[in-house]
Amino acid sequence: MLRKRCLTPGGAPLILLVCHLITALDVPLDLQQPPTLTHQSPKDYIVDPRENIVIQCEAKGKPTPNFSWTRNGTHFDIEKDARVTMKPNSGTLLIDITGGKVEAYEGVYQCTARNEHGTAISNNIVIRQSRSPLWSKERVDPILIQEGNSLILECRPPVGLPPPIIFWMDNYFQRLTQSERVSQGLNGDLYFSNVRTEDTRNDYICYARFNHTQTIQQKQPISVKVLSMDAINETIAAFLNDTEFYSDSPAGERRPTFMIPKGQTSNKLVLRGHMLKLECIAEGLPTPEIHWRKESGELPNKRTFHENFQKTLKIIDVTEADAGLYRCIAQNSLGSVHHIINVTVMASPYWITEPKNLVLAPKETGILICRANGSPDPSITWLMNGIPIENSPKDLSRKVEGDSIIFSDVQTGSSAVYQCNVSNEFGYLLANAFLNVLAEPPRILTPTNQMYQVIMNNRALLDCASFGSPIPKINWFKDDQTSILDGDPYVIHDNGTLEIHVAQKDNNGKYTCIAMNDLGKAENRVQLEVKDPTRIIKQPEYRVVQVAGKVIFECKVKHDPTFTPTIMWLKNNEELPDDERFIVGEDSLTIGEVTEIDEGTYTCIANTSLDKDSASAELTVVDRPDPSTDLELTDERERSIHLTWTPGFDHNSIIQKYIVEYEDGLHEPGVWHYLTEVPGTKTNAHLKLSPHVLYSFRVVSVNEVGRSQPSYPSRQYQTAPAAPDENPSKVEGAGNEPDNLVITWETLTGIQSNGPGLQYKVHWRQKDVDDDWTSVTVANVSKYIVSGTQTFVPYEIKVQALNDLGIAPEPSAVVGYSGEDLPMAAPGNVRVRVENSTLAEVQWEPVSPKSVRGHQKGYKIYYWKERSVFKRSRRHVEKKILTFSGDKTHGKLPGLEPFSLYKLNVRVFNGKGEGPPSPDEQFETPEGVPSAPAFLKILNPMLDSLTLEWGAPSHRNGLLTGYTLEYQPINNTHELGPLVKIIIPANETNWTLKNLNYSTRYKFYFHAQTSKGPGNIITEEAVTIMDEVRPVGPVFGNINTTASEDFANISWEYWGPDMSFYIEYMVEDSKEDWKKEFVNGTQSFFVIKGLMPGTTYKVRVVAKGHSDEPVQSTEEVFKTDPAMASRQVDIATQGWFIGLMCAIALLILVLLIFCFVKRNKGGKYPVKEKEDAHPDPEIQPMKDDDGTFGEYSDTEDHKPLKGSRTPSNGTVKKEDSDDSLVDYGEGGDGQFNEDGSFIGQYSGKKEKETAEGNESSEAPSPVNAMNSFV
Repeated sequence: MLRKRCLTPGGAPLILLVCHLITALDVPLDLQQPPTLTHQSPKDYIVDPRENIVIQCEAKGKPTPNFSWTRNGTHFDIEKDARVTMKPNSGTLLIDITGGKVEAYEGVYQCTARNEHGTAISNNIVIRQSRSPLWSKERVDPILIQEGNSLILECRPPVGLPPPIIFWMDNYFQRLTQSERVSQGLNGDLYFSNVRTEDTRNDYICYARFNHTQTIQQKQPISVKVLSMDAINETIAAFLNDTEFYSDSPAGERRPTFMIPKGQTSNKLVLRGHMLKLECIAEGLPTPEIHWRKESGELPNKRTFHENFQKTLKIIDVTEADAGLYRCIAQNSLGSVHHIINVTVMASPYWITEPKNLVLAPKETGILICRANGSPDPSITWLMNGIPIENSPKDLSRKVEGDSIIFSDVQTGSSAVYQCNVSNEFGYLLANAFLNVLAEPPRILTPTNQMYQVIMNNRALLDCASFGSPIPKINWFKDDQTSILDGDPYVIHDNGTLEIHVAQKDNNGKYTCIAMNDLGKAENRVQLEVKDPTRIIKQPEYRVVQVAGKVIFECKVKHDPTFTPTIMWLKNNEELPDDERFIVGEDSLTIGEVTEIDEGTYTCIANTSLDKDSASAELTVVDRPDPSTDLELTDERERSIHLTWTPGFDHNSIIQKYIVEYEDGLHEPGVWHYLTEVPGTKTNAHLKLSPHVLYSFRVVSVNEVGRSQPSYPSRQYQTAPAAPDENPSKVEGAGNEPDNLVITWETLTGIQSNGPGLQYKVHWRQKDVDDDWTSVTVANVSKYIVSGTQTFVPYEIKVQALNDLGIAPEPSAVVGYSGEDLPMAAPGNVRVRVENSTLAEVQWEPVSPKSVRGHQKGYKIYYWKERSVFKRSRRHVEKKILTFSGDKTHGKLPGLEPFSLYKLNVRVFNGKGEGPPSPDEQFETPEGVPSAPAFLKILNPMLDSLTLEWGAPSHRNGLLTGYTLEYQPINNTHELGPLVKIIIPANETNWTLKNLNYSTRYKFYFHAQTSKGPGNIITEEAVTIMDEVRPVGPVFGNINTTASEDFANISWEYWGPDMSFYIEYMVEDSKEDWKKEFVNGTQSFFVIKGLMPGTTYKVRVVAKGHSDEPVQSTEEVFKTDPAMASRQVDIATQGWFIGLMCAIALLILVLLIFCFVKRNKGGKYPVKEKEDAHPDPEIQPMKDDDGTFGEYSDTEDHKPLKGSRTPSNGTVKKEDSDDSLVDYGEGGDGQFNEDGSFIGQYSGKKEKETAEGNESSEAPSPVNAMNSFV
């Protein structure tokens, strides 16, 4: 059975490959082999005195190794120390220090693992106890220092193991703020480049944290007082006896000097691979800036960091190239100083080639290499089984040459463990490597039938780990191929792994690896599947959404069909909030009711077992701005003020502008008005003010989303009153009567009044007449009427504002007119010129301006059609009006009907109305071309003939001279045949075409014509039939349905030979069979009865001949009306029923007259009782195929008449019957349903109304009795 092993793209296969290449040859543990150390404690092992000591030493080998220890170079007998135990099957020591001292177990330990094939030894493990000593007690004197001087606060922490971490805090355990001026050095001291008065405090505390023991030690607080020169004389005496005073001379600005390091140069030693830290801290005023550079080259970009405000230069992973001179420069405005640090890089030994385990077959040759470097150069020492090799037994197959041991012609008993020790003054390296002499046939270590899956275009690595001695040769084969896989795209690595650089689909299949040596062979089969990559093909996109809106991020994934990816969404690289507003769909993320906290980066991750893909998008949430705050009024003046404010948060949408509004607390309290607006980049406005206003201001911020809420109003500011600055606007004069002048204006607002007591002074005088101005002062109104004027005379008018403080500037005069009257004269010399059959031009002479008596608005032409020229009968006259503005003296009349007699007159009009008409002028329009024929029908299509029937044009526009018929055949490819033309007399209404081709489609073109030419064409198509064969094309045309409550009228169009018809119908979506109703004869309509109200049906029409298969129409759907409590049934349209209704009406009239007579005589006529006892056969129910006549009833629930007929226009006309019930009851027009049944009711009211079922709650009367009867 295949086992799957997934190779992820990217780093995983590379790691696997490197692991195969660098791992020493592993010998299966079931084979004899010397010991190999698998785990040991570090060389420098610092232990916590509160915990037991564990010194690790693990090894493997066969037989299982035995372990022993040395301590400080001598054998450590663990059996003699009850506190020391060794783990079973292990060399790890457990030292129980409960009740004991750790110091007793400090020292240098070494572990030995041995079996019959050799001995392996560990590094020297130095055990030391961690220490966190207390701070030594010391007297810390307060420090008094002059402002501007430099200062060093020493920490001097106790020496611990390992060294402590130093930091400065105050009494509240808050770290002291550091800067370019104040910083902590690498030695833990606190350096002040210059002190300020704000540095005064009594709680400068240095803390030392010992991480190994998790303890913190605290130095005594240091008190610092910084004095300015003015305060020194007052305080120095008090501090002189018990404080240390720094610098009794004034501290001014000065060049930098170094506080650390001292002097011009210094040296620094650092080991290769360690971290280099160089420090320069300078004092000076102003505070110096520190810069670094390397004298002999550039600083390494990726390994160089500046810390502690540029005062510390850090280089990580130091190499020999980092040695050299480093210059630090301290600079301020007064000068600079520099310091040179000479960095020397030395190196403890490091491996170039570390010796690896060596497995050889008898008679083979091999080599162990131990190659290392260091500074100074290290020395190399070889050991065998823990003993210097020179003291080991001689072996002719072994030869030591410096850093190598060469083995040749080895024998089975040559197995051993060799140690290589490389050392210099800065450290040592110790490596164990065994020589194991074995003779073993190949074995495959990789699991069998393994399944490898890899993403296309990635590297595939197929394992074939093997063991054998001699080392087996590995070959790979694919599927059933016999050729060895070698060369592009395959690479076989030394460890047997088959690599495919770029896996493709054609690399799918089964692979066989074969391991062979002189002693045999082994093989293993694996399978490779190359999968399609997972890709996000529709990535989420950047979105901007308003608060409370909805946003959708799409994430559509394409993947290998054998995988089902999991889609995960993250917000800011964390899981989505647990909120029902976040809806994760199959390929989208929807966030509803968005809030501002939803802002962030949303990432879609598509995961499969092999690979993944991700895509991210930002969500920006915008909203209206927050209101502005802190409104402040400054620069207060009589007519202006300055307003400033603080903007509110813009909610990610830049504020475009600010709108300043004001409230007038004197004139319109509570009403805010627009004052001005400023760009969004400004937060102030200079506002112009009006006198006599109690101002409050507020600001509205506007961004793309909308307007903010108004800010809180500013404080109030009142301006002093003044005379008006302006006069009323929109001053006009226009009379509304012939003898007056109405002067109107737009009043000033409260803010425009400028003060109390607002009034208006109105001036007027007749224009062009040497008269004085007449004036009147009125209150705060907007109109004044001057009476007794002449008709339509021009006046000069002025309106001036004034208040208690003065009068406004002199206003300018406007011209107005007194009232208009109707014009007195009609236009003269009216002439008509007919341009064509639909257009005529009218000309006239203008009236005199004086006769207009007002503003001349223009002229109106009234025109109407008297009759058509070829018809002498008059018709209803509909007058039309065309208006021509201004003083035009001509105009055109479009849209006239050809061959018609028209009349017209012309009138002048002004603002008051129209003047008298001119005498009527008469003109005729010439003939025109006719409209299209009203219809064109194809009747009785036969084998070689058919009949056309048409209707005359609705607009003949002249005397018809005839009709033109053109037709041509159409074949199956819709190509047109030859065109045949026939002229037909004007008095014909149908025409039969003969000698046509059978079963052929024809297209017909038909038009009428007058002497002016042909009219519009109407077209139609038809098909001649083939005997005993169905017609080409559809047999059925339109199917029409009209439904009522329990029946439906079905009508249809049919073209084809005579057949019998039947109707099939059923309830829609039901499983019942079609119901069938046969149609009498060849009629093309049918009524389906007995239907259920409010139900949807399907219906179709079927035609059936004697020998033909049935032909069905398309299915139509209709729905019956819902059931009604008081149903109004349609009346039939037969003529005999109208006569019957008239007879019944006469009987009712006689009955009513008789009732009136009896009533006038004081007698009572029990109509109901007599009719119940002796029913009148005339009013009994009369059954008919189409309906039933309603029964007599005296209830308010009026029963309708069924099956009755009325004229086609749906009304009962008076001339149809002198005794009409409509006339008698003075009711409205009757109404009919679509099937022609009567739905009206007679009304007993005195006014004619539409018969919509009017009811009355009055006491019964003969008229009401008639209503109840009907």
